[in-house]
Amino acid sequence: MFDFLIVGAGFAGSVIAERLARVADKKVLIIDRRSHVGGNAYDHYNDDGLLVHRYGPHIFHTNSREVFEYLSQFTEWRQYQHRVLACVDGMLLPIPINLDTINKLYGLNLNSFEVEKFLESKAEKREHLRTSEDVVVSKVGRDLYEKFFRNYTRKQWGLDPSELDASVTARVPTRTNRDDRYFTDTYQAMPKHGFTRMFEQMLDHPNIKVMLNVDYREIERVIPHRELVFTGPVDEYFDFRFGKLPYRSLEFKHETLDREVQQAAPVVNYPNDFLYTRVTEFKYLTGQEHRKTSVVYEFPRAEGDPYYPVPRPENAELYQKYKALAAATKGVHFVGRLATYKYYNMDQVVAQALTTFKKITGERG
Repeated sequence: MFDFLIVGAGFAGSVIAERLARVADKKVLIIDRRSHVGGNAYDHYNDDGLLVHRYGPHIFHTNSREVFEYLSQFTEWRQYQHRVLACVDGMLLPIPINLDTINKLYGLNLNSFEVEKFLESKAEKREHLRTSEDVVVSKVGRDLYEKFFRNYTRKQWGLDPSELDASVTARVPTRTNRDDRYFTDTYQAMPKHGFTRMFEQMLDHPNIKVMLNVDYREIERVIPHRELVFTGPVDEYFDFRFGKLPYRSLEFKHETLDREVQQAAPVVNYPNDFLYTRVTEFKYLTGQEHRKTSVVYEFPRAEGDPYYPVPRPENAELYQKYKALAAATKGVHFVGRLATYKYYNMDQVVAQALTTFKKITGERG
């Protein structure tokens, strides 16, 4: 008899499994329908010996000391600050938009104060920021919106920014200085030996059993357990009772190239050209030295593995119905992106899992 059956071996499931096993001394079975642990953060060595992220780039960053210290138990870190360029008007320009982006794009020589005034002069004030278009246009104006955001968002979501919740583009800042880092969090680093190794360390405990290539429906009644932690899609758990929650998916095209370096930055965004949204070169992320290099192209898709909840009011409304069902389901804890229908960064999922663990053990008195 297991104390807990945990469905999904990504961040949410693995963190809770580790805490229940190590701190609460519970017997845990963690399962995943994929052939590996780590969820979408899974990385592996390809046929050429290059460390690649199978499901696109995963960059760790957080402002939470608690999360960083927790994960530091299972990995050493390699310092890494992420940078992204966008291919616009035939130029590679820093994104998020900063002082250099504006100066290079328009052939100007503004300083920080002048660029602030420049952006103010372009911004179109909106009384209510309801959509993603409102957010960007009210910050940087129509031209920058058209060049950097509109078509990228259309590709990514299959919808115009005017049809998407303000939260989508609110995540992307605009800077008046020359800081070209994609993130400005206190802790920015990559697991020194990769994410998969970190997960393996996390799950390496005598109280934890791991089963892969298995769907929980096949075993939930066969393997006795007292409680369930579910990190899969919440609508799937309830057999799509109220209908399917909409997601965007991604298709990845991996390529190994017979040269040491391919592009000028770890990630290059293509808002207006090509069918893919961005290209990642993994050696920047991993720090690996190798005579070849590996890149991945990302193609947004309407169907496939669920990646991004589609942020529209009707979808939020539909999720509320599932949330109410979940809250009324005794002995089942819903944790993570898919189970709570919310786009979380990795550190946010870890924080949510740590909080859920405390709640579970608190309930036990």
